[in-house]
This record gives sequence, C-alpha cells and structure tokens, in this order.
Amino acid sequence: MLVRGPSMVPALRDDDIVLVKWGVRPKPGQIVLVKWASRPDQLSVKRASHEVDGGWHVVGDNPFASTDSEHLGPAEVLGVVKARLWPRPGFRL
Repeated sequence: MLVRGPSMVPALRDDDIVLVKWGVRPKPGQIVLVKWASRPDQLSVKRASHEVDGGWHVVGDNPFASTDSEHLGPAEVLGVVKARLWPRPGFRL
C-alpha cells in the first residue's frame, strides 16, 4: 500500500510503501488501514486509538495535517500495517 500525504509523519511519510495484513483485529496504538462511511472511496492509514460504536476512533500522528475520526467519525479497520517496505524498511512503526 502506498502512503499519500503527511498525516502520519513522523512514523510514515508521503510515498512510503507499507505491508498491510488484511482482516486483523487491531490493538490500540497500532497503525491501521481504514475506510470511512462518509468517504467510501477513500482509504487512509491512521493510528488506532479505541473502539467506538460503529468502528474505531483513529488519529493521524501529525495533528497539524490529519483528517481523522475527529472530522470523519468512526472508521472501519481493514487491516493492520505490519512493516514499512520502502524507502526505509522497518517493522517498528
């Protein structure tokens, strides 16, 4: 999955490529791939905060450049980001 935008800086940056394990139930604090009921064609990479009615409350790591559950409501988690593959490979995200 290709990361677009600055919302997850410093953990992830624009144009990073991440490995997503689909269908995994997240734990709070993990980076996740989500979709929004209010934006059904958009996928986003965010950090899982806590479960809420209707999905997960997720946030971006960059509070100055993130559109997240504060704006869009609960998100449906599709999978958990397990590793950054490019350009700086790493497993501790």
